[in-house]
Amino acid sequence: MPMVDIDWLSDHVKLAEDLSYEQLAADLVRVGLEEEMIHRSSVTGPIVVGYVVDATPEPQKNGKTINWCHVDVGDAFNDKDKQGNPVPRGIVCGAPNMAAGEKVVVTLPGAVLPGDFRIEPRKTYGHVSDGMCASERELGIGDSHDGIILLREHGFSEDEYEALKPGDDAIALLHLNNPILEINITPDRGYAFSYRGIAREYHNSTGAAFTDPVKQLNRVVPDIAAAEVDPSYQPDVEVEIEDDNPIHDVVGCDRYYARAIHHVDTEARTPNVVRRRLIRAGMRPISLPVDVTNYVMLDLGQPLHAYDLDKIAPPIVVRRAHEGEELLTLDGRKHELSPEDLLITDSPNGERSSRILGLAGVMGGMYGEVTAETKNILIEAAHFDPISIARSARRHKIPSEASRRFERGVDTKLQPAAVQEAVEMLTRYGSGEASHEPKDLDNTVKPRDIHFKASEVKRLAGLDCELNRISEILADIGCRLGGGGNGEFTVAPPTWRPDLTQACDLVEEVARLVGYDNIPVVVPSAPVLGTSGLDATQRRQRWVANTLAEYGLVETLSYPFVGDEDFKAFGVDAERIKHSSVELENPLAGDRPYLRRSLLMTLALTVQRNIRRGLQNVGIYEVGRVFLWDEQAPAIPALPGGVRPSDDELAALDAGLPEQPTHVAGILTGDAEDAGWLSEKRPVDWSDAVEVLHRISDRLGAQLRLNQADPDEIGPSWHPGRSAQILLSDGSVVGTVGEFHPKVNAALGLPAHSAAFELDFTAVSSSLEDAPVQAKPISAFPPVHQDLAFTVPRSVTAQQLQDVIAQAAGDDLESIRLFDVFTGAQLGEDVKSLAFAVTFRSPVKTLGAEDSEHLRGVIVEQAAQLGAQLRA
Repeated sequence: MPMVDIDWLSDHVKLAEDLSYEQLAADLVRVGLEEEMIHRSSVTGPIVVGYVVDATPEPQKNGKTINWCHVDVGDAFNDKDKQGNPVPRGIVCGAPNMAAGEKVVVTLPGAVLPGDFRIEPRKTYGHVSDGMCASERELGIGDSHDGIILLREHGFSEDEYEALKPGDDAIALLHLNNPILEINITPDRGYAFSYRGIAREYHNSTGAAFTDPVKQLNRVVPDIAAAEVDPSYQPDVEVEIEDDNPIHDVVGCDRYYARAIHHVDTEARTPNVVRRRLIRAGMRPISLPVDVTNYVMLDLGQPLHAYDLDKIAPPIVVRRAHEGEELLTLDGRKHELSPEDLLITDSPNGERSSRILGLAGVMGGMYGEVTAETKNILIEAAHFDPISIARSARRHKIPSEASRRFERGVDTKLQPAAVQEAVEMLTRYGSGEASHEPKDLDNTVKPRDIHFKASEVKRLAGLDCELNRISEILADIGCRLGGGGNGEFTVAPPTWRPDLTQACDLVEEVARLVGYDNIPVVVPSAPVLGTSGLDATQRRQRWVANTLAEYGLVETLSYPFVGDEDFKAFGVDAERIKHSSVELENPLAGDRPYLRRSLLMTLALTVQRNIRRGLQNVGIYEVGRVFLWDEQAPAIPALPGGVRPSDDELAALDAGLPEQPTHVAGILTGDAEDAGWLSEKRPVDWSDAVEVLHRISDRLGAQLRLNQADPDEIGPSWHPGRSAQILLSDGSVVGTVGEFHPKVNAALGLPAHSAAFELDFTAVSSSLEDAPVQAKPISAFPPVHQDLAFTVPRSVTAQQLQDVIAQAAGDDLESIRLFDVFTGAQLGEDVKSLAFAVTFRSPVKTLGAEDSEHLRGVIVEQAAQLGAQLRA
């Protein structure tokens, strides 16, 4: 993110003399540039200017030569002789550029340098070094460590250098005490990646006078509009744009501006102010030409590239890459190019566009770069398609400062001014001679005018803003306005704001600059007529969630991604399930490229994580979607962008999408009941999951039933004897409940008898009716309680027998509950006992003994059809 230096910002906008970085951050936040951090220096003094009185070379046994120096650091910091008079400090220095008569930067005992490096007197090479002469790297203001800082080479004028006195504060001199503000920029505001843009935003926030540097630069840019018509005009280089593979029919380069500078001293030192500003912006000074192009990019927002003009073979051709081409970029990496990549090429040996100079807008190649031997430089400033640049930077994983700006949108009219600023700096500091025959290949299109109604500000943002205020704001951000008499404008957005394309964008700008805090807070009123609130499915989903929470389960959310590890842990056939799973083209994790078909696969990872962190009694649930791919589904059509699909096209899209029902699932592990002074602990088992399911069924009125089917029907993830299918009243299978298979528990590290359930909530909800339930009147007659125990074949389920009892009792049955299941040798093989607590109550009379006996007889008679016999 951009770094903002008050000193640099003041070049373009009038700042208060006492402006703090905290206030600057607040002013920029007001217009939407968020504060990330205010960075402060970790360097503390004393760090002062020192004058080298003498420097005596002393060769050492290890072959190294050190200098024993006496450095005058001012009366306040010098040593004292026996008479108490100040004398220079003795310092050992191994830098090769140390010499008597130099003014240097001295870190004295007590100073702290970056990395918590503390300066203390120490004995070395036979002397006590009472301080240290510092290099750029040691102070954190550059990478140079070849020698100490010599202030005469650090960009000071002769008068400034002469004014430096021993003992002067070097922290302030080198701006080591200045903080710097880091801000966040939203993707649609690329212009704010420059001091020009930030200064404009500060002006918008505070009203401070803003001076656009581009206007001044454009006044001195060579006017070549008339000259280019002349056949005798010879530009610095011939340029051609040849894009045979535009992305979304947008040509990759619509402007290319190039200008030459001759006889440049590329080894000239970059001025101190430029170096300091680059370092504070997070960039490493390299050489004058590179530093200048980086400086202009940060200052104006236009990335530049410098070529060695003598190595370029015209014409320069901007084109797409060919299949199989490769490029070695400046970072030393080789890249296989894609036909979508936009390239800068030249034409050696008469072979047009045969040599690649760089990946346009992203990074240059190894050939044609400026070196110490370069004398003539060609400066390139172009405008590239944001999508082309963004895709190339991501494809090759080489995001650069240039690509960050191009992919957010660069001003299409900025190129000549940016090159002019670079030319002025190279001629001033590098003694170059600027050409006045630049090449400007300009195919840019004027931004489309926007029809804007001022009333939209009130309608969309709720702001009561006067017409004049709206027009002032739009004009202040660079728009040109026409009309306005009836509250309607024709607005031409500025070229540096490619994000302004619709009327709603202009409303957002007005709201931003008036102040979001001025937008009134209005609670929308609920409509009196029509549907409002939750629909039936949403209400049922909330009921289920509340029921599970009341039972003690905790709701969690998990990422819906699964892979081979999950398939293996749950014992499913990976190859079979992959064919019916949705595979992601660009997964977040390479080992989980598929979307889940079951909530339990991802929910189990949450349980596993909790157990590994020491939580043994885990009960969690999730309500979420699963993705069921139909192998027979038609292919999803590719539709063009920018237009609304037709109804048939939307239907084709829907037909090709996977089914995405909502499921609810839960897992219980550990102890269902903790040990207490009145009871013993009880581990979780299948019955706990079944109880959860019964509560869901009762809450929804779904009448869910269980069917203990064959293991092959249940699936390999479930215990073959302690699991069951969940059925609707019509027999449709909508889920599974029970205990995990022991192999699943072992693979996931779960306790034995871990229980779970998964229910197709979409299927259950669609089976329910929204008709109101008819409440039955409460009977005023007394109940009759009876316990009925039957012996039945093992194949008969408790649910089957319970249904028979309920049917036989009819309207006189109030409740029925299974309270005992018994098996034993006294009953015989393949026989079990099921005992039910039954309550009878008639709605019309008191049930007598004869009535009870009659009901009992009917129940026994119909139960016999299942092979059930009443036990004595």
